[in-house]
Amino acid sequence: MKKLKTIIIALLSIISVGMLSGCFFEGEQTLEKMDVPEENMETTGVTESDEMPDSEDGEDGESEVEEESSQTVERELYLMDANGMIVPQSFELPASKEVATQALEYLVKDGPVTNLLPDGFQAVLPAGTEILGLNSTGDGTLVVDVSEEFRDYEPQEEEKILQAMTYTLTQFEGVERIKLWINGHEQTVMPVDGTPIHKGVSRADGINHYVGDNIDVLDSEAVTVYFPSQHDENTYHVPVTTRIKKGEDLYSSVVQALLDGPAIGSALLQPFNDQAEVLKTELNNGVLSVSFNEALLTGEDQPSLSDHALSSLVMSLTDFQEVEAVEVQVDGADQVVNEWGQPITEPVSRSDLQQAEEL
Repeated sequence: MKKLKTIIIALLSIISVGMLSGCFFEGEQTLEKMDVPEENMETTGVTESDEMPDSEDGEDGESEVEEESSQTVERELYLMDANGMIVPQSFELPASKEVATQALEYLVKDGPVTNLLPDGFQAVLPAGTEILGLNSTGDGTLVVDVSEEFRDYEPQEEEKILQAMTYTLTQFEGVERIKLWINGHEQTVMPVDGTPIHKGVSRADGINHYVGDNIDVLDSEAVTVYFPSQHDENTYHVPVTTRIKKGEDLYSSVVQALLDGPAIGSALLQPFNDQAEVLKTELNNGVLSVSFNEALLTGEDQPSLSDHALSSLVMSLTDFQEVEAVEVQVDGADQVVNEWGQPITEPVSRSDLQQAEEL
């Protein structure tokens, strides 16, 4: 009898351990619930539970693998264009539970992105770089552990690599900054040119930096604006971090930075007329109304707002979290029309621009 009681107690213990183990594994499924790095840094990949639905029959073997390989998800990867600038490009990638790991793998030269690259673009991470682990510290920081091959780059590529990694990874919810580890060791500076990274790198550190003439760095703040660029027949918009004077109307200053145009001699295009002026801006319930003088419009028979100018405005202003869409008004015009003569009757968001590109 005593022996039977001992066996029952042992069986109950085993069942309890199994149930607890199931609870532990269940917690590793979202960006918000990633493991915090231990002293020796764990290498559990970043996962996202809603990326792949559970199979209807409850089996999690071959059916999940087949489903994952047959689905694709749109991701934004930051790559280098022919002019050496870091630019977002959208791709349909195979659906994966390790979304952030996958995104970094598609930044590696000679990696899986090779056959998908638009003409004139290239990946930025050194060839052979392996992603050893991604871990969240729980405060918006994502620790990225890469292999020793990461060190094999030229000094002039260092900031571009940092920008591409940072902007690609911060597209994921819960990721605000990244910290770099190489082969399990934390890095306080970049390995080739010594760029300080001990505090981590975020979008606040900017991308494709340009500081205009007569700008007082101490009396200014950084903002990111978007200018069009073109390679052969492919036109795209490039984010540029510049500086505007502190204390002035923020939105008007950003628009003025667009009107001032990109750096002279750069490969970026100026989509606005020289005489265009911003008159006022007003934010209401996520919609930013921007008023211009008549010089904003181009064309004599039917003055219109160019598609490139509209895209630059919307992409630059919706970079601010509180701005969801942009409404363009022109002094003296009852309505604003696009290049195709169609009235722009509703505020325009980033998703509207994406939908228009797909048509």
